[in-house]
Amino acid sequence: MKSSKGLILIVFIAIGVLAVFLSAFVVDETEQVVVTQFGRVIGEPIAEPGLRFRIPFIQHVNYFPKNLLQWDGSPGQIPTRDKTFIWVEAFARWKIVDPVKFFQTVNNVAGAISRLEDIIDPSVRNFITSYPLIEAVRLTNRELDLLEEGIEAEDLQHDPKVFSRITTGRAKITEGILEQAQPKVDQFGIELVDVKIRRINYVEEVQKTVFDRMIAERKQIAEKFRSEGRGEAQKILGDKERDLKEIISDAYRISEEVKGNSDAEATIIYADAHGLDPEFYSFLKTLEIYTQSLDDKNSVIFSTESEFFKYLNGFD
Repeated sequence: MKSSKGLILIVFIAIGVLAVFLSAFVVDETEQVVVTQFGRVIGEPIAEPGLRFRIPFIQHVNYFPKNLLQWDGSPGQIPTRDKTFIWVEAFARWKIVDPVKFFQTVNNVAGAISRLEDIIDPSVRNFITSYPLIEAVRLTNRELDLLEEGIEAEDLQHDPKVFSRITTGRAKITEGILEQAQPKVDQFGIELVDVKIRRINYVEEVQKTVFDRMIAERKQIAEKFRSEGRGEAQKILGDKERDLKEIISDAYRISEEVKGNSDAEATIIYADAHGLDPEFYSFLKTLEIYTQSLDDKNSVIFSTESEFFKYLNGFD
């Protein structure tokens, strides 16, 4: 009898433990919970983390994320206001702010992403088609890097695609997309935190024209650099030729000065030496003339009384 009572007690304890196990659930800090009973929401949503309880088999726990979620749009071909077709890829970050409304409308994250696709994509298309390409691409009116690479402003100032002033800009366009889409997602208990354009690219038909234009601009920059380089090279060569002529001229002047000084010094030495014996000097000079005038190839006839032979006549 005692054993049967013990067995019954164990069974009741086991049932109690099982009931507690089935009725208890844990809410994580990144989750929020909506409890339903036969498909109807019971009580307020649970957003605080901790241990909670429910009626097992009757009440159902629905978990929803509390942190930021992502929506990544598919690339779409959209024409801008200036009739340029581009591929636009957008993304958004969103969160569930009303889990009850979220559960009653879209039920789960997959359903919410599908609804966001239907709302954000048309908003992106609407804003892109409302503005020219430069408004969707640029954020501010800062000077283009081309001007820093050697192209002067006056070289391109007549190109409206380069120097068009933006009045809205990409940041304000994405803000407009967010403001247009938010009221439409409020009914789902969703808050759009941010909408951005991840990438903008030309369609294949336009890319070749754009690339050709970019190549032409790069060639213009390269030709400008080459022209400036050739001018600088000619300037360097001209400076080198001028410096070379100045060096040669200075060297020639210095050499002539040295020669002149040397000749003057030699003349003074000769004069001093010959001044000691003028007759001996006259004799040496006459011998030099003999050496230069008389050889085996020349014939000269002079009178024996000629002054030219006075030294020869004096040696008998």
